Amino acid sequence: MDTSKQIPSMDQWLKEAKAHESASQVGMYLTHNGVVRGTAKAKVRHGAEDTLPVTGMQFSYEEERVNAIIEETYRMDGIFYIRVWLNQGELQVGDDIMYVLIGGDIRPHVVDALQYLVGRIKNECVVETEIHA
Repeated sequence: MDTSKQIPSMDQWLKEAKAHESASQVGMYLTHNGVVRGTAKAKVRHGAEDTLPVTGMQFSYEEERVNAIIEETYRMDGIFYIRVWLNQGELQVGDDIMYVLIGGDIRPHVVDALQYLVGRIKNECVVETEIHA
């Protein structure tokens, strides 16, 4: 996992991934970029119309747990390359929360692995506290 807090360049990540020893096995790379949105999670996920707009988010994560989930994802069929970066601290609307790059042999494997990895990170490793207006 990339632990620098400088926002990564996906172009640079892809260049590095394609130069990695696993590149000859990869037929697809997928990326994920999570961003702080101005609409509350309760409204987006549960339709709660009475929520206030979000002005920011307090974000933290458990690095060891993230690394363990990355290792588990590598054991999925056809997955050969993973890179993850997570932000931390007080973030504003529009700020990047996370970047994920995952490479594998065929689309179904890569799509499944991306959903698995991002879902596990979001559900098991991070603490997101919305800040409301």
